[in-house]
Amino acid sequence: MSSVDFGLLRKYTEIPQTAEQLLSKPEREISFNLTLKFSHDQLLQADSYLVIYNTARGPAKGGIRIAPDVTIDETRDLAERMVWKTALARIPFGGGKSGIALDPKRLSRFEKTAVIKEYVHMLALELRGGLYVPAPDMGTDQTDMAVIFGELHIPECVTGKPPRVGGLPGRKEATGRGVSHTVLLLLREVLKKQPRETTVAVQGFGNVGSHTALFLHEAGLKVAAVSDLTGGRYNARGLDVPTLFEHAHKHGSLEGAPGKKISNEELLAADVDVLCPCAREDQITADNAKDVRARAIVEGANGPTTPQGDAILNKRKLPVVPDILTNAGGVIASYVEWRQAKSGAITDIKETFATVEERIGVAFEEMLQKARESKCPLRTACQVSAAEELVQSLRDRDWI
Repeated sequence: MSSVDFGLLRKYTEIPQTAEQLLSKPEREISFNLTLKFSHDQLLQADSYLVIYNTARGPAKGGIRIAPDVTIDETRDLAERMVWKTALARIPFGGGKSGIALDPKRLSRFEKTAVIKEYVHMLALELRGGLYVPAPDMGTDQTDMAVIFGELHIPECVTGKPPRVGGLPGRKEATGRGVSHTVLLLLREVLKKQPRETTVAVQGFGNVGSHTALFLHEAGLKVAAVSDLTGGRYNARGLDVPTLFEHAHKHGSLEGAPGKKISNEELLAADVDVLCPCAREDQITADNAKDVRARAIVEGANGPTTPQGDAILNKRKLPVVPDILTNAGGVIASYVEWRQAKSGAITDIKETFATVEERIGVAFEEMLQKARESKCPLRTACQVSAAEELVQSLRDRDWI
C-alpha cells in the first residue's frame, strides 16, 4: 500500500479514484537471489530487489542501495518517494529503486565490482531497455556506476558516473547542493534570517550531509553540529567544516576528528535554527520529536521523520521542508546527466548547480503558495503539488 494519505490530499485537490489506484501500487517488482562463486568453498548470496513504481512521466529513476538490512518494503517505499520527487521537480522521470542486501564495508573493490556486474546481468532487460535508470545511493558510488556503464556501453543507461567517463561535473555534490539551497530559501522566505545569523545542525556526514554542511559553511552559516555513525562534533560558535570534511574523506568517518563530542541524540535536540537530518530514515520519531529545539527542519535524507514524529512537529507548528523537495538535487542533476548522455552535450559544474537551484526554487515557491492558500503543512503542500502533476500526466497518457 502507498504511504501517501490520499484522503488527506483530497481535502486540497481533486484526485480521481483511478489515479489513486495507479499510484497506490508499484507497476512491477522483481526479487532475485544475487549469487557469486568466488572460490571452490566461497559462495556469496544476497537477496536483491528492483521496484519500478510508476513510469507515467518517464523512465523509473532511483538509486542502487547496498546495505545489510535492505528489504523489499524499504525498496518499495523509496521507489514511491521518487515518483513524487520527480513530479514535484517537474522532470520527465518516474520512480524506481533497487537494493542489494549486503554489507558494502565487508566487500573488497574486486568483490564489489563482481557484485555490480552480476546485478547488471540479472537486470539486463530493464537496464538495456531504459525502463530503469539507476544512480548511486547508500553503499554505492561513482565507480559502481562506471562498472554498469562498462557492462552495457549505453551512456544514458546509468547516471552518477565519474565525469571522465560521461558523468556530470557536480553530480556527486548535487544532493547536498539542493539541501543547502533549500535552507537558504527557508531563511529568506520563512525564518526571515540572514545566513550569518543562523546556526544549523547536520545529522549524517556521508555524501549528502558532508556536502550540505560544506555548502552551508561557505554560505556563511554557523554549522554548530555534525554527526555520523561514530558520533558527532559540536561548537556553538561554528565548526571548522572544511577540516572535518577532509578528515571524514581521509578516514571514512568523523571518528578521531577534533572538537567536542556529542551523540546523534544530542544533535537532534541541539539548540539551533535549522536541523538537517541527512542520515537514514526514521530518525525523528514519536519518542524524540518533542525534544527537537530547532526552529525548522529541512529533510536531507529519505524519510527521516516518522508519521508519528511529523504529527508532533506539526502540532508544535515547526516548519518541516520534506525530503521529496529538499533532496531532489540528486535526481535533478541525474536528469541533466541523462540528457547530456543522449545529446552529446557538455555541461560544466556551474550549469549543474544552476539547474538544481532553479528546479528546487520553483518547487519551493509553489510549496509556499499552496501552504499559504490551503493553510496546510509544507509536507502536505508538496504532496498536493506533486499529485496535481501526476494526475495530469496520467491523463496525458490516457491511463485514467
